[in-house]
Amino acid sequence: MSRVIVCGSLNMDVVLQSPRRPRPGETVLGAEVSFLPGGKGLNQAIAAARLGLPTSLFGAVGDDPFGKRLRSFLADNDVDTLGLHVVPGQASGLALIQVAESDNAITVASGANRHFSETMVSTEPHASEVWVAQFETPIEATSIVMRKAHEAGARTVLNMAPIQPYPAALLKSIDVAVLNEIELSQATDTAIAASSPISAVADACHRLRAKGVRAVVATLGPRGSVVVTAEHATEIPGARAEVVDTTGAGDCFVGAFAARLAAGTTPIEAARYANVAAACSVERLGAAPSMPTAEEVAARLARA
Repeated sequence: MSRVIVCGSLNMDVVLQSPRRPRPGETVLGAEVSFLPGGKGLNQAIAAARLGLPTSLFGAVGDDPFGKRLRSFLADNDVDTLGLHVVPGQASGLALIQVAESDNAITVASGANRHFSETMVSTEPHASEVWVAQFETPIEATSIVMRKAHEAGARTVLNMAPIQPYPAALLKSIDVAVLNEIELSQATDTAIAASSPISAVADACHRLRAKGVRAVVATLGPRGSVVVTAEHATEIPGARAEVVDTTGAGDCFVGAFAARLAAGTTPIEAARYANVAAACSVERLGAAPSMPTAEEVAARLARA
């Protein structure tokens, strides 16, 4: 059976909502605080599972109350958690997310995520699967896991976020790399913004493809996304949304994209679906809790 395997980070998100961000040295009163499950690995796994794909998550949490809550949240959302490891004496990952004026700024304390290792991945990859990774866990472990998945014939999706130094061989094991405009600019040393001409975005994606990855998807926020393969650069318009919180929108895109690949669609079809799923997610507070169900995405597609 086709399924999604996510190897990545788990964090407890401390979300602060305020009218605006404070200037250096300033205190702003009146914020509201929420404690919500997050982390790129967890978010992407939740997104895929809520869209109906059998999903497993490999990662590490601490032996603290946050770790227990993260494990329970995954189990409640039908994500296979047999691959989660509890690291004794370590705090679970934590992200401080300040939400102001429908945008966010994030600071992460990695905690137990730093201890993720390829030895924690106890299952062998199969050709019917889609394997997903990001850059919030150790790069060396990610590289080994994705190489093994690629060699087994599984499709591999790498969310190159946040940008970190990585071995050149890693991209040769990747079928699809997904980046936002900031990460694409950093990865290719080019000046790319969400408003850049599609030709400039496509050129930067081709630079990344030249390093070995088969296809590149650039996400451009409300503008949509661009899928670049050897044959085509396809612009996919974004879906309208009443934005409450953009936290986790990129992770929703990746999880939905992987789910549709596992369901047998093309990368372009998967990106169209993922655009709509991400639009649904920004209309609620938080990262993982905002991931939509297949029914919610279908309803949005029916209105398009």
